Amino acid sequence: MTDKSLRFEFAYLFDGKGGARELDADEVGSWSESDGVLWIDCDQNKKKAREWLGRHSAVDKNVVDILLAGETRPRTIVEPNGLVVIMRGINMNPGAVPDDMVAVRIWIERNRVITSHRRKMLSVSDVHDALTEGKGPRTVGEFLIALTSSLSGRIGDAVENIEQLVADIESDVTAGDIGNLRTSLGIVRRQAAAIRRYLAPQRDALERLVRSHADILSDKEVYDMREESDRLTRQLEDLDLAREHALVTQEELMNRVAQEQNSRMYLLSVVAAIFLPLTFVTGLLGMNVAGLPGIENPNGFTISAAIMTAFGIGLAIYFRWKKWI
Repeated sequence: MTDKSLRFEFAYLFDGKGGARELDADEVGSWSESDGVLWIDCDQNKKKAREWLGRHSAVDKNVVDILLAGETRPRTIVEPNGLVVIMRGINMNPGAVPDDMVAVRIWIERNRVITSHRRKMLSVSDVHDALTEGKGPRTVGEFLIALTSSLSGRIGDAVENIEQLVADIESDVTAGDIGNLRTSLGIVRRQAAAIRRYLAPQRDALERLVRSHADILSDKEVYDMREESDRLTRQLEDLDLAREHALVTQEELMNRVAQEQNSRMYLLSVVAAIFLPLTFVTGLLGMNVAGLPGIENPNGFTISAAIMTAFGIGLAIYFRWKKWI
């Protein structure tokens, strides 16, 4: 393992044309602003990376603490010489669930970007791949826009997936298995709630970034960042609409369950109403006391059964005539 990989995942010097050159640890140490835009990506899980951020990154201690923080909500912090931007993205790592969102912490100066994360983030890899192909950002502002756009794209895919799942559940309400539908709907609602938990503050963070009028962003980059903020707002609105549809669907499922229960109880009540008088008669005739009619008659049972059958049929006809069944 090289010294570079112990300190940071990679370091790239932008060439200003969409490409970049990878630097080693010594080149990073000798870098100056006049050399161009430098991007350093760090893994918080590595001790050497944490030590480099704290001792050799030349970043304020308060900023380093934010870059190395554990769980945190999306936000934008304006510092005298740069910006701290914390954003969340969909966890696309194998075995992960979409609502388990991962965080990326970004320190942006005029000619330097430091990203810090604990788990692999594919949006960071997207920017990395774009640079290696010569189609990446040229400035720190374009870097921030590219990373935000990639994060928003995957969030949009997750929101669309939630919308499709809710639509499928809605179409299956009348024909599907209620138990399975309720379970699926509960999972979808939990995912939507977890994603929205970070979407709303992330939108606020981007809006604060746009309003900050930071000198490190050009007018065009501010405009593009505002577009990304609006895009996130639309995704948030779509997610809220999907949650409303899920709530309506859940209410419909509950109404269907209640209706089926009422139908069964009604049927049982009708059956009980028909057989209750017959049960009374059989109980009355079943008493072991003298004087009961028909005891000495060999056709007594047949006569009693015929009378009770006729009485039951008559009750059923009466209920039908009253439209109770």
